[in-house]
Amino acid sequence: MYSYFASIFCLLFPVTSGAIFSIRIINPNGRTLASYDAGPLGTEEHMEIKGKRLVVLVEDRYQVLELWYPLIRLREAGAEVTVVGPEGGHVYKSGNGYEITSDVSVAAIRIEEYDGVIVPGGYAPDLMRRNPAMIAIVRDAYNQGKVVAAICHAGWMLASAGIVRGRKVTSFYSIRDDMINAGAIWRDEPVVRDGRIITSRTPEDLPFFCREIIAALS
Repeated sequence: MYSYFASIFCLLFPVTSGAIFSIRIINPNGRTLASYDAGPLGTEEHMEIKGKRLVVLVEDRYQVLELWYPLIRLREAGAEVTVVGPEGGHVYKSGNGYEITSDVSVAAIRIEEYDGVIVPGGYAPDLMRRNPAMIAIVRDAYNQGKVVAAICHAGWMLASAGIVRGRKVTSFYSIRDDMINAGAIWRDEPVVRDGRIITSRTPEDLPFFCREIIAALS
């Protein structure tokens, strides 16, 4: 779906100063579209959400950056992040074939034990919303006051869960009408937070998206 790729690397320094964690989103022409420099890994000052527990939903044809960037960033910030799919221990492939193995199945998750749910985009949300259990985990998280974060086409999952009526949201522009028809107030902004719902549009918005998730959990 997108021709972006991520350069994820560590620049190693002496143990006393730790390692610098950096993410760059670069287009095929080599232009940096978005970036994040986390600073020294494993230091308390960068463990803003230590002890928080999060679910990242996965299905086939997920958008690779929209899953891996939050997964790495939120773990780096101290959260315990569990990858949840229709099946546990199953390999799911991104739209360009990048693999991730789910930790547990959606049926095995008790959302009351977690602090939030993150839904990546790509074509995966269209597959997720065909699964009642995947929709239920988003709806239950919202009803229990958890953080619910969705980027790009993941807005479909919020619409299917029936949680956007009267809420300000954003999404990939092509599903704007879907969001409005579900009752949402749509905005064309890098990140929109309305209560515990956090939404963004595209991979370029990921630094804003992750910062807002961390702020909501802090």
